[in-house]
Amino acid sequence: MAKRIKRKGGQGKKGGLGMLQQLQSLQDDVLKAQEEATEMVFTATVGGGAVAATVTGERRVQSLTIAPEVVDPEDVEMLQDLVVAAVNEGLEQVERATAERLAQITGGLGLDIPGLA
Repeated sequence: MAKRIKRKGGQGKKGGLGMLQQLQSLQDDVLKAQEEATEMVFTATVGGGAVAATVTGERRVQSLTIAPEVVDPEDVEMLQDLVVAAVNEGLEQVERATAERLAQITGGLGLDIPGLA
């Protein structure tokens, strides 16, 4: 005669299926957020608008604008610093936006999901 094994914790098949459905829903939401992230575009300006960098959610520089008055052949280092600062600020904007979106999806669980943040 076969013995029946009782599951502890009151989670039978329905409980397990519910958890799987929740995980699938979370996965779908994360994939959607990843797609949305690739469509985001941010523009960061530095130096009082002297340099502007437009960065996509794919973390690519889309454009770079430099005001003619900041192009000084005697001070190339300052221009280089402005370009680096603008690009870095644009990338930070992408990171903040994707982190906020992830927090909305996960309910602030602090999950580290590769490729999204």
